[in-house]
Amino acid sequence: MTTAPEPGTLHIRFGTADGGPVGAETYEQLLGLLAQFTPAVEALPPDAALADVRGALRYFGRDAAGIAALVRLRALAWYGVRCTIGVAGNPLLARMAAQGAPPGEVRVVPADEGSVAAFLARRPAAALHGVGPATARTLCAYGLDSVGRIAAAPPATLQRILGVKTGRMVYERACGIDPTPVSPHAAARSMAAEHRFPHDELDPARRRGALLALADGLGARMRAGGQAARALTLVVRYADRSSTTRTRRLAEPTAHGPALTEAAYALHAALGLQRARVRSVALRADDLCRAELATRQLTFDPVDDRARRIEAAVDRARARFGERAAGPAATRPPVSPAGAGHRAQGPRGSAG
Repeated sequence: MTTAPEPGTLHIRFGTADGGPVGAETYEQLLGLLAQFTPAVEALPPDAALADVRGALRYFGRDAAGIAALVRLRALAWYGVRCTIGVAGNPLLARMAAQGAPPGEVRVVPADEGSVAAFLARRPAAALHGVGPATARTLCAYGLDSVGRIAAAPPATLQRILGVKTGRMVYERACGIDPTPVSPHAAARSMAAEHRFPHDELDPARRRGALLALADGLGARMRAGGQAARALTLVVRYADRSSTTRTRRLAEPTAHGPALTEAAYALHAALGLQRARVRSVALRADDLCRAELATRQLTFDPVDDRARRIEAAVDRARARFGERAAGPAATRPPVSPAGAGHRAQGPRGSAG
């Protein structure tokens, strides 16, 4: 096993004092806070970031854990945000340390080989970043249900089971090896949006309406940025502050609103929520890629072609008149007859 480098990578997860997500403006301010310690900050929206602080250790006279504690203190004092921070020698270990740490705490993975092996050994295969449910099921079918067992398996065996590239990647990560650098200017790998209900929502129709608006907005943002998503994640937060997260791989990379909406509805329906008191729903477009690199299955369906032409026209209207210039009718608040008459009486009621 290769010796891990000295801890110098921080994986920071941000959350409000009540356990909720931080807003977009606060998130940008927190990235600015990290930039006070190091220029090597990689944003992982909507609520996380990576920071390489190895170049700042001598300047601040602290080790990486000491800098993490200082970041946590300033974020709480200045913005009222709790930081859960993993400290390790590479992004993989730092991410896993942060995921296993109690909210608002700092967890350090020491650099020595034995400590890294002990940290990883009993974790499930799915805990490795990049190992999805399908790969984890394949590994478990061969008895490789823990990271320790994967690391003990011959690399050639993993390559026969998973393929050469994936098998090598899984073996290296099971050994705590991750050569991925912290990339300050890396393109965003995800894009998220959240809707908070004014009161705990019991009505599934209103939740679906919120999901429609979120999927439509995410699609517009991705198309404007020339991006497409390969996966969609739904996060449902409840009145008791617990939450459920579900992810679905999309049939093809897309930024098409109806396709995103269909996936969001399917994720919501699969939860089987009955009388759940839902406080908020959030959608995250994951595994983003450039739109020109995405493949699209051609279809002879005129309905799909018409929907895409309408979507392009809506994008042009939004670019010219603002985001609220056009959108799905179901996302617009109903207009009472009295309200409609009031708007018709003066310039403020004009549609133009």
